[in-house]
Amino acid sequence: MSRRRFVSALALAAFAPRLTRAQEARQYRIGWIASSAASLKEPYSIAFTRRLAELGFVEGRNLMIDRRHGDNRVENLPKLAEAMTKNRYNALFTGGPEATLTAATHASRDAPIVVIAVDFDPVSTGDVASLARPGGRVTGVSAQQSALSSKRLELLKEMLPKASKVGVLANEQTHGQLLVVQGTARRMGIGLHVVDLKRPPFDLPAAFSMIVRERCDALMVLGSALLVPVRREVTQLALKSKLPATFHQAQWVELGGLMSYGFNFVSMWRRGAEMVAAVLRGAKPAETPMEVPATFELAVNLTTARALSVPIPQVMLVRADRVIE
Repeated sequence: MSRRRFVSALALAAFAPRLTRAQEARQYRIGWIASSAASLKEPYSIAFTRRLAELGFVEGRNLMIDRRHGDNRVENLPKLAEAMTKNRYNALFTGGPEATLTAATHASRDAPIVVIAVDFDPVSTGDVASLARPGGRVTGVSAQQSALSSKRLELLKEMLPKASKVGVLANEQTHGQLLVVQGTARRMGIGLHVVDLKRPPFDLPAAFSMIVRERCDALMVLGSALLVPVRREVTQLALKSKLPATFHQAQWVELGGLMSYGFNFVSMWRRGAEMVAAVLRGAKPAETPMEVPATFELAVNLTTARALSVPIPQVMLVRADRVIE
């Protein structure tokens, strides 16, 4: 090691304890808004708090996290946000649909907000001015979910070249994704049968019966936080209905879905924690560019493929980041 690097390392080592002591001397409060109680217990949510702790913000020591959720009902979020206005927060964090971000903006007039925009594009909705220069008090990670839905349909067709009609499960949060899928389907000559589930509680058996009656060759489930609590039921109904199904995230494939293509939730929530930590240290969201995932993963469930008698092309197995058996 050169003398300059050695001196720099010593300076950093000497500074780190002071930074930790300063953080511990101050108490921070984060408001966390989620769609449902279940989402707060997911592996990616656990990864969020762990990453904060790694960065020196430890719950129960120098950090208090006020976790709130809408019980998987969008209509509950405004009242939830109103109740939060009684508290002072150093930062607000949320992930999933735009409704949770809207709630966060109403929960405090001035607290900076870090969002993991999973089910919407924050630029097209006007929540930020641009990814490079958000311009307000919101920054975070944009999953670009709508754009990825086109790729999922293309991969589904690659796996099932004879498929001519695909059932689509949508709800009130997936309008942007649905528009992209409809455009891609027209380009590829694929027919769609869209079942709009609207709001929970969803009548999933009726939805699957409708898709089966329409003689769909496969199923596409659009990404939505409202579907997370029922993802086990969705994947099991897809198997029971003999429908090869594609999803936006690998956790669905772990439960029996055939395939998925999308981002890594754990990585995104860890990055969200890093951005929250930066905000707590003084970073301004208006000047902090929103980020997009750098990598995406393709997951395939071979057990499900065998159960549905779906041969997986070898080229797809080679490209798959995760093969579940």
